Amino acid sequence: MDEKQEAKFIRMTQTPIPTLVCSMAAPCIISMLVTSFYNMADTFFVGMLNSNSATGAVGVVFSIMSIIQAVGFFCGHGSGNYVSREMGKQNIEEASRMAANGFVCALALGAVILTAGLLFLRPLAVLLGSTDTILPYAMSYMRIILIGAPHMCASLVLNNLLRFQGSAIYGMVGITAGAVLNILLDPLLIFTLDMGVSGAALATIISQLVSFLVLLFQCSRGGNLRISLRNVKLTPFYLKEIIRGGLPSLARQGLGGLSTVCLNWGAGPYGDAAIAAMGVVARVMQFANSALIGFGQGLQPVCGFNFGARLYRRVKESYWFCVKTSLGFLLAIAAVGLFFAPTVIGVFRDDPTVVAYGTTALRLQCLTLCVNSWVVMGNMVLQVVNRTVPATFLAMSRQGIFFIPAVLIFPAFWGMLGVQLAQPVSDVLSAVIAAVMMRGFLRELDGMDAAQ
Repeated sequence: MDEKQEAKFIRMTQTPIPTLVCSMAAPCIISMLVTSFYNMADTFFVGMLNSNSATGAVGVVFSIMSIIQAVGFFCGHGSGNYVSREMGKQNIEEASRMAANGFVCALALGAVILTAGLLFLRPLAVLLGSTDTILPYAMSYMRIILIGAPHMCASLVLNNLLRFQGSAIYGMVGITAGAVLNILLDPLLIFTLDMGVSGAALATIISQLVSFLVLLFQCSRGGNLRISLRNVKLTPFYLKEIIRGGLPSLARQGLGGLSTVCLNWGAGPYGDAAIAAMGVVARVMQFANSALIGFGQGLQPVCGFNFGARLYRRVKESYWFCVKTSLGFLLAIAAVGLFFAPTVIGVFRDDPTVVAYGTTALRLQCLTLCVNSWVVMGNMVLQVVNRTVPATFLAMSRQGIFFIPAVLIFPAFWGMLGVQLAQPVSDVLSAVIAAVMMRGFLRELDGMDAAQ
């Protein structure tokens, strides 16, 4: 192990937890917030077209974006969790092999999404919840987004590999470069070149391509694992490790896409304004939760390194630090959302019906936002220490196990209010599950520490 790798190991295992977690989390939070800007920017500029159908189309295609992100996080977290533990054991060559395998898997799966999506474009747009008026916009937007699927998946792997080896700031640079470009390209392509929703999609895939190239360059910087095709060996062992480490992320992000489809189905009977409103709320809440997830992503390499080094007290300390800190942050965000909900929704779409539906939904979700600190931090810790089954179940709970039945059943009793209640109810139930799981795991850590 060279001097730079040795210095990184010492930093990850000896720096005080609050200082280490915050230094790791800051670039992750920025990266996640910037990533959420892609969809928020498209929603904002498409909303200026003064069409509920166009705004609704962005919400419909958000499901595809979630699926692409799910595959990217699946390969990125699956390989990254393994990389983090192996670097904690100071096994750099093995970590490099896994990094290359995760990268190639993402490119291949992205190509599958591209091919299948274009072959079944129209039925896919209908399945995702498009109404007759939304369908033309959704197809135009989705057709272009699918073209970028391979490099969008691979970008997420590169970003996560940098993060898991303690170089999150390099990933932040790549993600931020693409987001800034996206914000500049959106008005140019949508309005100046009169491309409408197609321009928003083209701006997204161009900016994502720039991010990919910058991230690929950053992986060659000193002290980072280099992606070498010579290290690609897609053996059953590596594939199994990617699946074990990435399955919770695939469940969490993939069900996020499926839950959006179900949300569109639930809101559909109440018109395009209802679909547009819930789409706007989904993006606003994604922005708030992206900061939380970014903080959790800063926690993961700390837990991975220290778990691999058998420093179990540091794992436990880092978990509780993140839970308490994120709880305070979410309470502050929830207060802002409760008081300024109409203003927030109006920024993206000033239609009175959209604002009315969106305001109620946003306020209800703000009431339970703080409980996500237990859900997200628990999920992050369980995933990085290779507790695949509980991590996957917890990842599935918030957007799948509890949300999907709620959003499909509640409207039969409470109409549109049932659609708006589905997420906050799901959040509370998921938090209960997280508390039970983490109580057991923390006791296990105490036993492992005592046995040393």
